[in-house]
Amino acid sequence: MVSVTQPNPAWPQPNPQAKNPRARKLKPPPTRHTTPLPSRFPHTTATAAMAAARRLLLLLAVTLAALAAAARAHNITDILDGYSEYSLYNNYLSQTKVCDEINGRSTVTCLVLTNGAMSSLAANLSLADVKNALRLLTLLDYYDPKKLHSLHGGSELTTTLYQTTGDASGDMGHVNITNLRGGKVGFASAEPGSKFQATYTKSVKEEPYNLSVLEVSDPITFPGLFTSPSAASTNLTALLDKAGCKRFARLIVSSGVVKTYQAAMDKGLTLFAPTDDAFQAKGLPDLGKLTGADLVALLEYHALPQYAPKASLKTMKGGIPTLASTGKGKYDLSVVAKGDDVSMDTGMDKSRVASTVLDDTPVTVHTVDSVLLPPELFGGAPSPAPGASADAPASAPAPEASSAPAPSPNHDKTKPKHKSPAHSPPAPPADTPDTAPAESPEGDEEADKADDKNGATAVSMGIAAMVASVALVGATLL
Repeated sequence: MVSVTQPNPAWPQPNPQAKNPRARKLKPPPTRHTTPLPSRFPHTTATAAMAAARRLLLLLAVTLAALAAAARAHNITDILDGYSEYSLYNNYLSQTKVCDEINGRSTVTCLVLTNGAMSSLAANLSLADVKNALRLLTLLDYYDPKKLHSLHGGSELTTTLYQTTGDASGDMGHVNITNLRGGKVGFASAEPGSKFQATYTKSVKEEPYNLSVLEVSDPITFPGLFTSPSAASTNLTALLDKAGCKRFARLIVSSGVVKTYQAAMDKGLTLFAPTDDAFQAKGLPDLGKLTGADLVALLEYHALPQYAPKASLKTMKGGIPTLASTGKGKYDLSVVAKGDDVSMDTGMDKSRVASTVLDDTPVTVHTVDSVLLPPELFGGAPSPAPGASADAPASAPAPEASSAPAPSPNHDKTKPKHKSPAHSPPAPPADTPDTAPAESPEGDEEADKADDKNGATAVSMGIAAMVASVALVGATLL
């Protein structure tokens, strides 16, 4: 037999190509894949996915911000203007300025009363007490009929606007909402044992998760709700002393300006009282060098001839006349609001509203952390003080070198650059009493409403543009 030797796999194998260098190399067949092959680096795909997720989260945040801005655009008085049966309730919202507090909330439910129920409530109450009642009827959460009839456990406590004032003791600023027999929903004070005085009647207006207006049968009350301090019975100087404004209290008494304040209380007064620390501030001009007329002007500059609680100050625009105003743009103030912080701007400096020591419609007293310095007295452009005689000195003593900054010499030839009155026409001839405000706040009511509506329109257009931009960016990223 012939044995056949099997080739050893370890031996080098013949290479046909090597034997024939001229052999034609075949091209690889064309790839028929129509989709990309899986990545050889899986972590690259994960990184791209994470980046895309971050972009989507950013888009979501911007969209939510736009929706939040839209949520704050409601105006409760404009909404209720279309319902004559709530005209009295709406009128009290405006008088007490609770409407400004409601409009400043992004999520709120208003329990409204018909004219009959509102008339019975307000019959023997002061405006300050009516204001507390309206605040207790304002829930700081969204409730529509569906939510009212599906309460977890059939009952819950909710916070009201009254709780935010600091005047409520314990849980008295909360309201108990309970599902009653027969499908009714009752509202009562959080005080244990309180009866359900008010029941849900019907829904008036719903803007989901932002604003709900519900009609209820009666107001919600509890013992002690209607014991607000009255401005008429309050000793103003004693109130200022207790609030840490003793120096200011002494000045208004010695100058006689306290009588001017008291005379203005019936129609409306907002007082900005500097604290004692404000009079010790570094750089404050020497007020002892002011003439009597200029000191009166300075003190009257610290008061507005209208009722303006803190929530209402946030809505004010442009120059605001003070008791010292003798003409348009003279002795005006303006408001700078950022979040919950409110400051009064004189054109030379700003003073923060620190606290509210009295809120009794139509009078409110705020403390401020610095003395308000009008440019007419301290801005290097002297002007006659309100009530000064024709032969009285036209200018106030110049501040010392350490005082508040004064304009440059060239500035004397022009008007002070405080924003609101900078482009105002000159004051009219002095044929009216010097102490009369240049413009009545009521005279600008229609213009203010028009400004508010124009502002709301501008906000809506801005939000629409923002949403369109977000959509465009999203399309680009995707």
